[in-house]
Amino acid sequence: MNWESEINSFKDYLKLEKGLSDNSIHAYITDLYKLVQFLKDRGHNVNPDNITLNHLKELMEWINSRGISPRTQARIISGIKSFYKFLLIEEKIEKDPTSLLEAPKVGRKLPEILSVEEIDEIINAINTRKPEGQRNKAILETLYSCGLRVSELIDLKISNLFFESGFIKIEGKGSKERLVPISTKAIKEINLYLGEYRRNLNINPDDEDTLFLNRRGKKLSRVMIFTIIKNTTKALGLEKNISPHTFRHSFATHLIDGGANLRAVQEMLGHESIITTEIYTHLDKEYLKNTIIQYHPRT
Repeated sequence: MNWESEINSFKDYLKLEKGLSDNSIHAYITDLYKLVQFLKDRGHNVNPDNITLNHLKELMEWINSRGISPRTQARIISGIKSFYKFLLIEEKIEKDPTSLLEAPKVGRKLPEILSVEEIDEIINAINTRKPEGQRNKAILETLYSCGLRVSELIDLKISNLFFESGFIKIEGKGSKERLVPISTKAIKEINLYLGEYRRNLNINPDDEDTLFLNRRGKKLSRVMIFTIIKNTTKALGLEKNISPHTFRHSFATHLIDGGANLRAVQEMLGHESIITTEIYTHLDKEYLKNTIIQYHPRT
């Protein structure tokens, strides 16, 4: 057994059986090669089937000494644990050396959110007299209305818009499809964009079904969505660190604060685990706590 062949097999497993995205797979494999390089640098001539808990503890001590954050340490451990779980499933090892390996405690970071008023302010600040203005307005309405990831937004297809039923079909992580309700405001802005800006583009044949396009008639990049938001919020003087994901966080938080069922929100966001969705139930409490600290005379 050698590292190269087993890591390649693990990579195939993550892609074909777990259905992970290329970015997620790259992160897993990169962290595994950190382990391989560390063992080589320390002169440990060991293969995946004879590594010990002491080797892994030595790795974590080295990573910790380099000032790497607990969150990144926890991610590296998670990747290594997943690799050895795979080897167990494939019956290539009989004992998991990571079973007693502990990850550092990582507190859940509450995401930045916007108020409904701030959302309206940002969207209304877009200059629709510019050629791409209506497109940008439709983009932000869709992000907030549907709680999409930025990758889901740029991949959104015209053929997956079911406006008569009030839904759009999204292909999320791991190619998992889901139906998401879309607001009448977002539908209105998308239709205006389709009838004005997009209709006049010279569209690239490969992108004819892609909803949001750049001025060259091609699919927008992730960076372009970030740029649209940064330029708009900077002009308004908003001090919050606002990204496309901020609209997704705000979508989820506003739904839960309004009394939406947690399972329903989980389905709309495309979260595999409801634990991920539960973070939004803490946001309102966190806001109340911060308000008390800021304004109460006895704090």
